[in-house]
Amino acid sequence: MNPAKNLPVSGVFCASATPVLENGAPDHAAFAAHCKALIEEGCDGVALLGTTGEANSFSIAQRQELLEKVIDAGLAPQRLLPGTSQTNVPDSITLVKHAVEAGVKACVVLPPFYYKGVSDEGLFRFYAELIEGVGSNDLRVILYHIPPIAQIGISLDLTARLREAFPGVIVGVKDSSGKIESMQAFAGAFENFSVLAGADPFMLPLLRSGGAGCITSSSNLIGKHLRVVFDNWFDPAQNDKVDAAQARINAWRDLSNAYVQLPTIKAMLAKRRNHAGWTRVRPPLVDLTPAELDTVWAKMAELEAQENV
Repeated sequence: MNPAKNLPVSGVFCASATPVLENGAPDHAAFAAHCKALIEEGCDGVALLGTTGEANSFSIAQRQELLEKVIDAGLAPQRLLPGTSQTNVPDSITLVKHAVEAGVKACVVLPPFYYKGVSDEGLFRFYAELIEGVGSNDLRVILYHIPPIAQIGISLDLTARLREAFPGVIVGVKDSSGKIESMQAFAGAFENFSVLAGADPFMLPLLRSGGAGCITSSSNLIGKHLRVVFDNWFDPAQNDKVDAAQARINAWRDLSNAYVQLPTIKAMLAKRRNHAGWTRVRPPLVDLTPAELDTVWAKMAELEAQENV
């Protein structure tokens, strides 16, 4: 029995990229097709409109419409973990309330990331106003700890205080600190709390430390390998199978970091989904050059050939 499945939110969730049209708006049809493919490839769900999804490059209306359209296309809302943060409380309430009313499993909520060096008291007030402003018993929040990008982190003390003040609402954390020690600290500090790795190489050691799974960018491409690890990590008889899958995960992760990660992930998806529009990114990101595309696609072919041996 996989002990991770006893946690509130568990499994392999894709930090999905967002395809865009030539005018910069989200490509709803391509996104829905991608989300359906992710589920077929082994992902438990989709964490849309996060860092990999370029959420902060879209308007509130665009973010709301993307969520609505993917549900209209047949994605079960209970498979969705949308990012619903802004740097202010009112806009964050708007996004969270909309997602809750749509029936999503949980919202992934960044701290307000404009002002730096803020206190836990200030962060508590942000989350408290947000939760109280949404005012729904259906609200479930996954805190988003990504100090390399936000420069604002989520502490254990803040998490404990929020869980005490709002029982049943704060159900987990996505830890994108890049430090397994941080993830293990969250997993060890709280019961019935889902700690989700923000990078693919960390899911396996985190699961062994009481974690719940992952929300990662490379799962746009390797959900089937992450599925093998998640489904078998606890069974010693499957160690060789898990190790082989983990090696493939690490190789694909390394390729996704060959250049700037988000444009590289989208370039890889352009080849995987056979849709050139996937290469487009929103400012301030810049898409890969033709030479970079050729390099990435050639390496993808090598990795796929190795898997078919």
